[in-house]
Amino acid sequence: MKKILSWILLAALAVSCLVFVGCGKTESKGIEVVFYHTMGANLRPVLQKYIDAFNKDHPEITITESAIGGYDDVRDQVITELQAGKQPALAYCYPDHVATYLRSRKVVDLNEYINDPEVGLTQAQISDFIAGYYAEGTQFGDTSKMYSLPFSKSTEVMYYNKTFFEKNSIAVPDHWFSEGESDTTSLEYVIKKIKEIEPNSIPLGYDSEANWFITMTEQLKTPYTAAVEDVEGRFLFNDQANIDFCNKFREWALAGLMTTQQIYGGYTSGLFINDKANENGVVVHSYISIGSSAGAVHQCPAKNDDGSYPFEVGIAEIPQADKTNKKVISQGPSVCMLKQKDQAVNDAAWLFLKYLLTSPEFQAEFSMASGYVPVLKSTFEMDAYKEFLDGASNNKEGIAALSAKICMEQEEAYFTSPAFIGSSDARDQVGQLLVSYVTAAPEATEAELKQLFVDAFNRCVSLNK
Repeated sequence: MKKILSWILLAALAVSCLVFVGCGKTESKGIEVVFYHTMGANLRPVLQKYIDAFNKDHPEITITESAIGGYDDVRDQVITELQAGKQPALAYCYPDHVATYLRSRKVVDLNEYINDPEVGLTQAQISDFIAGYYAEGTQFGDTSKMYSLPFSKSTEVMYYNKTFFEKNSIAVPDHWFSEGESDTTSLEYVIKKIKEIEPNSIPLGYDSEANWFITMTEQLKTPYTAAVEDVEGRFLFNDQANIDFCNKFREWALAGLMTTQQIYGGYTSGLFINDKANENGVVVHSYISIGSSAGAVHQCPAKNDDGSYPFEVGIAEIPQADKTNKKVISQGPSVCMLKQKDQAVNDAAWLFLKYLLTSPEFQAEFSMASGYVPVLKSTFEMDAYKEFLDGASNNKEGIAALSAKICMEQEEAYFTSPAFIGSSDARDQVGQLLVSYVTAAPEATEAELKQLFVDAFNRCVSLNK
């Protein structure tokens, strides 16, 4: 690796500037590091604060941060730019995104930097990362290579209208399917009960169709994917056990008991916190919303004119299929580095990445603004973060803290799916499959519904031949 200090000195000395004829004005080009992410308005100020602090120590480096929609939007744009050789230096990523990028041979093995005696990570810094999060960067077939570092983590949680539940003596559900008429703690029972009380409601909204499908396969121990050489052997989700749970969700959809982000046409938090009139002018509302723990502030309704809230929001762990095999998806971005034509850009990107990801102060501020869970153990020892968690509540002022606490309670149940070339395609296809299955015409035959599974499998195979 080139010595980073050498190019910093060169950059400082090369303030040889561009001289504009006739005006005598000079300016330095410097080194630009482009960083793609998905941060919204509540998080970008936190990022900018730390960019500004970094720039004070490294004026020769410019960090250009760019919000690119959602995680899949980042993935799609990076893939496009990799093909054109114009990829960013740093990008938010999920493991299956990185597996796709590896096709280009332009993902940097971060161990080249981590192990560098001058600018790498100390053993104390490595040990400060929560081990499971840190290990995600090595899951790409060669554990000697580190292709990403954890940025922040989240999972899925179940938001519910606490006020409505308490008023109607409804139990918070902890499993999906009813095990008899007396089973009042299943989600199936609860959404049917809500529909009885509020016939115009859509009781349940689930934001991520792909997460729902994949989570069910983990909870039920049914086939999804495998990281094998044989392309057709990688995609295992065309299985009767998966058809069975999709049939149950289809029953719910046809009865008006549930919707998803694609079906609803937006995040289902919008249905949860706002009354919405349907095409017939009837006001529709939901009472349960399953989505990212990092979106907690978006699951709270706005205050009334008198300063009160229309209802309190409760947060609970997502339902399980088998309480002896608790599983909840591990989410939240990691960051990967992509090779640049100028090595100095990658070197500068590493300095920024190290600065950001080894800072417990940054992790604390980011978590407090979002509900993401910090990836550094030292963050949990900070007085400010302890005070933040102590302020957890069911309203907007403390909902992010409450969400973070629920995440931490589920930590032992976290899972990630195998990451390999094609895993991102599988995720896309099962998400769309669930939507197509539950929204198929009521008169659709069993054979027609099974064909949806076959078609999704075939698309995965054809995309990876």
